[in-house]
Amino acid sequence: MDDKRVQAAMKIILHSGDARAKCKAALDAVAVCDFERARENMECAQIEITKAHKIQTDAIQAECSGESSEYSVLYTHAQDTLMTVNSEITISKQLLKIFQSYENRISELENKKGSTMNFVKQ
Repeated sequence: MDDKRVQAAMKIILHSGDARAKCKAALDAVAVCDFERARENMECAQIEITKAHKIQTDAIQAECSGESSEYSVLYTHAQDTLMTVNSEITISKQLLKIFQSYENRISELENKKGSTMNFVKQ
């Protein structure tokens, strides 16, 4: 495998890993109901995974244009990491929506209960 392909594989792995770390940080924020921090981390994760995906797309386009490439375990690992983290991001985005929805519903119920309690006291 040539140096260009090794560098591309390593960049895919690094950007994907950074995306995974931001995704994990977002889920940690969701766990403590810090939805703003979760959204910020998910935005960063999306930026990183997009960088990794662009490198992969460039490599695919180069191969389609006639550049030869040989099989590489490293490059296969890079692609696998990219796709796995991309799936994690997709699931995490949905979890963020779900937990934000739950938090909103709980807050509404607490507000209703609070207003009912004020009515009972009068």
